[in-house]
Amino acid sequence: MKLIDGKALSETIKSEIAEEVKKLKDRDKKIPHLAAVLVGNDPASQSYVRSKVKSCEMVGFESTLINKDDSITQEELMEIISDLNNDEDIDGFIVQLPLPKHIDATAVTLAIDPKKDVDGFHPVNFGRMAQGLPCYLPATPFGIVQMLDRYNIPTEGKHTVVVGRSNIVGKPMSILMGMKSKVGNSTVTLAHSRTKDLAAETLRADIIIAAIGIPNFITADMVKEGVVIIDVGINRVDDESRKRGYRLVGDVDFEPVSKKASFITPVPGGVGPMTVTSLLMNTLMSSKKEVYG
Repeated sequence: MKLIDGKALSETIKSEIAEEVKKLKDRDKKIPHLAAVLVGNDPASQSYVRSKVKSCEMVGFESTLINKDDSITQEELMEIISDLNNDEDIDGFIVQLPLPKHIDATAVTLAIDPKKDVDGFHPVNFGRMAQGLPCYLPATPFGIVQMLDRYNIPTEGKHTVVVGRSNIVGKPMSILMGMKSKVGNSTVTLAHSRTKDLAAETLRADIIIAAIGIPNFITADMVKEGVVIIDVGINRVDDESRKRGYRLVGDVDFEPVSKKASFITPVPGGVGPMTVTSLLMNTLMSSKKEVYG
């Protein structure tokens, strides 16, 4: 079994990005600028956004954090998005999810200019991805593609089972793994909570991408020897032995499954760090006009 170290890989890619930024500075070119909009005081969202801002500092990006109280109206948030769309200095921005219940998250996503949609959530970017056109890939799937690529894990001709059908991870991963590309060319099954005899599907899989949001859902009896496991889940489970009273686990029962896997991502330290790094990669591409010109 070989561990896919997302934390180490993210640091490597950040170093590569920092080197590109240094070259831009040396040539007096524009420095990439990422903005983040955070609404409310959700601890997980705050932690994630802080990680993004810190990562921007590490690679030499400029960053802007717009923090608003959860009492903000839909109209006020839309005005902020409009301002960011029209700010020529901002290369890309994200509106951190989840949003308060009175905010229409779909309307917010649609309001973001696809050219600045470095989270890759806008339907225009999703559609371009599905057709193999230049686009900003959703950050988590982009990170997974990078992991498979840089660890030289073969995907061509393999059977990939994606467990979970969210618009953020499951659906885009199922498309990407079937694309005619270096990381792709696999036969894809998109499974979910309504799939009958899910274990029969996962037992046939050469690659399993677990993104269903249920702790330790994929167990050792559901996978075959030599399987590649990409665990997207980040779930809190109670653990009184820990200082915080909980620990983080993935959607895969790591210890027993790892004994059968050829490659596996840990939780934490696997897919998570790559998500933030992918956001930086998209922002750099936006700054260099590599997607939309």
